[in-house]
Amino acid sequence: MLDLHRLPSPIWILGTGTGVGKTHVSARIAEAWAALGPVTYRKPFQTGVTGPDDPGADAAALAGPNLSAETHVLLRAPLSPLAAARQEGRTLDLEAAAAWCARPAEGRLLLEGVGGLMVPLAPKVHFLAWATDLGLPCVLVATGGLGTLNHTLLSAEALMLRGWRLEAVLLNPGADGTDRATAEANAVLLREFLPVPVHVLP
Repeated sequence: MLDLHRLPSPIWILGTGTGVGKTHVSARIAEAWAALGPVTYRKPFQTGVTGPDDPGADAAALAGPNLSAETHVLLRAPLSPLAAARQEGRTLDLEAAAAWCARPAEGRLLLEGVGGLMVPLAPKVHFLAWATDLGLPCVLVATGGLGTLNHTLLSAEALMLRGWRLEAVLLNPGADGTDRATAEANAVLLREFLPVPVHVLP
């Protein structure tokens, strides 16, 4: 399994889509890091929540000793940030969000993406285009079962073509109920195509 302590800081936790387990992976990394010192978790955009105290707010799952969790923009509708912001009559300030992500943090810094890599944030601007300018490395989270080969290879290629430093791919069989043997078999195939470590979460 990937040594979480050796991951660089700051780092993005990104996903091949919605519901693949980005927050679960973020929590595991944050817990491992917090055993050694302060950790700051930041999520610039989250949709489908009513406020910071909403039980569905990802930052609420990252509370703990040595750990501070923050979200910059919360939107009510469970849609892409662009669509959810339009429902509320809002326009996302992407420059302000980038500056918020880049603020000095206490201890190690963990950033979590929203949805899949190309989820729209603003007209003609998707998440990957926006986040690339921050110049940070990432971990890519994917499901373990049917479809993950295509989704993971497309996402990894998009990242690498834009010059991202991809530290690892983590398959999360719990996200889609895949049995571990299937997830491991998919990991074996992904290792044949990707120049980075590929692991299956326990």
